[in-house]
Amino acid sequence: MPVITLHYEDLEKLTGTDKETIIKRVPMIGADIERVEDEYVDIEFFPDRPDLYSVEGAARAMRGFLDLETGLPEYEIKPYKVSISVSEDILKIRPFLGCAVVRGVKFTSSSIKSLMDLQEDLHWGLGRNRKKVSIGVHDLKNVKPPFRYMAVDPGFEFVPLDYTEKMSMTEILEKHPKGTRFAHLVSGFEKYPIILDADDNVLSFPPIINGTLTSVTEETTDLFIDVTGLGEAVYTALNIVVTALAERGGEIEFVRVIRPGGEELVLPDLEPEERLLTTGEVKSLIGMELPVEEIVKQLERMRFGACALDKETVEVRVPAYRADILHNYDLVEDIAKGYGYENIKVKIPETYTAGKSHPISLMRAPVNEIMVGLGYYEVMPFTLTSEKVNFENMCREKTDDVTYVLHPISEDQTMLRTTVLPNLLEILALNQHRELPQKIFEFGEVVSNETTGQHVAAVSIHPQANFTEVYEVVDAFMREMMLSYEVKESKDPAFLEGRRADVYVNGKKLGVFGELHPEVISKFSLGYAVVGFELDLNDLIGKNI
Repeated sequence: MPVITLHYEDLEKLTGTDKETIIKRVPMIGADIERVEDEYVDIEFFPDRPDLYSVEGAARAMRGFLDLETGLPEYEIKPYKVSISVSEDILKIRPFLGCAVVRGVKFTSSSIKSLMDLQEDLHWGLGRNRKKVSIGVHDLKNVKPPFRYMAVDPGFEFVPLDYTEKMSMTEILEKHPKGTRFAHLVSGFEKYPIILDADDNVLSFPPIINGTLTSVTEETTDLFIDVTGLGEAVYTALNIVVTALAERGGEIEFVRVIRPGGEELVLPDLEPEERLLTTGEVKSLIGMELPVEEIVKQLERMRFGACALDKETVEVRVPAYRADILHNYDLVEDIAKGYGYENIKVKIPETYTAGKSHPISLMRAPVNEIMVGLGYYEVMPFTLTSEKVNFENMCREKTDDVTYVLHPISEDQTMLRTTVLPNLLEILALNQHRELPQKIFEFGEVVSNETTGQHVAAVSIHPQANFTEVYEVVDAFMREMMLSYEVKESKDPAFLEGRRADVYVNGKKLGVFGELHPEVISKFSLGYAVVGFELDLNDLIGKNI
């Protein structure tokens, strides 16, 4: 989860309250305080609230929670002066584009850093490390509208950010630090995305790097913001950025986006979503019957627009920057936060029962202890995945035991995983900026033929990772679990031939381990050797092993 550094001077100015109150109350809006220093506080916000990833967003929420400014924030948007056209050839590469202009921003070195931190945290939280969303922030003064979003040949040259000489796009992907890190996002395409101005000056090579011409400094006052990506999360990210800048006193201005075929969008779209919430829904979740007036009050404290339609129904207007409101349950959660969990009355159950640990929990404890003892860190990725990750990237044939999501909202989450290893490799791909070696594991659920099972899997990445290393880990794990086992030659295509083995217990195959195949490593855009194993522990759960 992102850790945001909030300076007291900024927070006090934006909230109108003192630092002691801030430190005391900020955890109640959904955060954990990591560190308290004389001049700043480090706060870890939950990943479902990307609108809090900046001091401006946190201050906006705090003003409501402290009853200093309640209700739906209103942002005036000026008519558009800037337009951008989208070419047909870009739609196969990175089809979604959101843009806005913000004028009259007064920057300091700390506010520039806050904006850049927000940008990178959104790349992580909403953008899947720039895959789904990437954001460009540009100084408008050195470029001339109208702009064009199009695809160009890899030999196209410009001066990238922090450089002084021109480089081709191919050279940027091979030599520039940002290029080498994110090259996999445009690999496989014959042309690359670019945003140009009327004089062919480069604003951005999304999702890789901006041009140096539009870099933001303390003298910058007017900004052009582009957000490109693969889905509608682009528009949410745009709304979060522009409203944060508006909290700094910036004036938001529409941008006209002209898509192929003549379709026009005028962005940003800050119109709130409208929902209906009943008192019965609130009571069913928090166990208390709150009057409709109290529900309206708490929703407004949490910065929603709210009005009572009758004694049982509230019309709620959800801010356009709230990415986490997917269901009325999310509204009820915010009502509970506003009301105060400490004020919700405890009710003793009328029926007493004796509880005990679930067999899966009894298995989890020794598994985790063993893996941590072997030097691995536990991770908890999503159970939802895609065929591409689960099968294609692992060089495995698709199986017929898959449980699919009926109406997926993302191409990344179309099925329930049948194996854990691919998710671990995804995590390695997201952490290539971290030091090596990296060793991670998970004891988690898989689903096969609509039946849930429990697997343990682990991976290790570093230049010297080899078969002997993972064999020793598997052997230590099996000995600590007091399991007699044997190994046989494996034919799993995810692993390198001659450096892979299947694990058998009592004649039944339990799993596989070895060196990951170079093609698998390449498909996950990992630059070093990776070893791993995965074992099916389902038959062992509940047994005295």
